[in-house]
Amino acid sequence: MPAAERVLLRSVTMWLLLQSLLLLASCLRSATAFPKGCYPSEEEGLKTFRCSNARLTEVPRDIPNDTNKLYLDSNRIPFLPRDAFRDLPLLLELDLSHNAIASVESGAFRGLAEHLRSLDLSSNRLVSVSKDVFSNLKAKVNLSDNPWLCDCRLQELIRTVDLVAGSSGGIVCDSSAQEEHVGKAFLQVIADTDFCNVYKKTTDIAMLVTMFGWFAMVISYLVYYVRQNQEDARRHLEYLKSLPSKQRRSEESSTISTVV
Repeated sequence: MPAAERVLLRSVTMWLLLQSLLLLASCLRSATAFPKGCYPSEEEGLKTFRCSNARLTEVPRDIPNDTNKLYLDSNRIPFLPRDAFRDLPLLLELDLSHNAIASVESGAFRGLAEHLRSLDLSSNRLVSVSKDVFSNLKAKVNLSDNPWLCDCRLQELIRTVDLVAGSSGGIVCDSSAQEEHVGKAFLQVIADTDFCNVYKKTTDIAMLVTMFGWFAMVISYLVYYVRQNQEDARRHLEYLKSLPSKQRRSEESSTISTVV
C-alpha cells in the first residue's frame, strides 16, 4: 500500500475514533446530569422523562426541553415556584400526583398553556389555590384527594379549570366555615350554597355597618356642637343680665352683631 494511502487511512481512522469518543462523552455527560432515579424513555412515540419515586424535594432543572410526558409523581415536592416548567414548551402531560404540594405560585405553569393537555395534582396537600394559577390552561386537571378549604376561592377555581372526567367527586371539603359541609363533595355542597354570594352579602353588611358608624359619629358631633353653643350662649346672656343697663345694651348689640 502506498505511503499516501496509509496516511489517509490512519487519518480517517483517528477522526472516526475521535468522533466516537466525543459522542460517548456527550452521552455520559447527559446521563450523569439527570437526578438520581430519573431517566428518559420513549412511549408511544412520545419523549418521556420519568422521576417517579425518586425522593425529589423540588422540580428538577435538567429535564430535556423536548420532553412530551413528565412524571414527577410519588415524591416529596412541597411547592411549585413561578416558571417551574418554563423550558418545556412541548410538554403534553404532567403528573405531579402523590407529592406534598401545599402551595402553587402564580405563573408556575406559565409557558404550558398552548400544548399541555393533562395535569395531575391529585393526592397532595392543597388547601387553597388562586384561580390565576390555571389561567389560560387548556389541560384536563385532576384536583382530587386534597384537603380543600371549601369557600369562594375554591368555587372560583372549579369554575376556571377543566376537570378530568370522574375526578370531581374526589374534591371533598376537608374544612369549611360551615361545619355541615365537612366531608361532603364540593360539587354537592355548591348545588345548594353559593359561597361567593354569601361572601358578597357579608361584605355588603360590613360596609353598611361601617357607614352607619360614621353617620352616627357625625350626628353625635353635630349634637354636641349645638349643645355646646347653646350652653355658651346661655352663660353669656346670664353675664349680660348681671351688668349695668347701659353696658348691657352695648354688650347685647355686640353679641347680636357677632351672631349675625
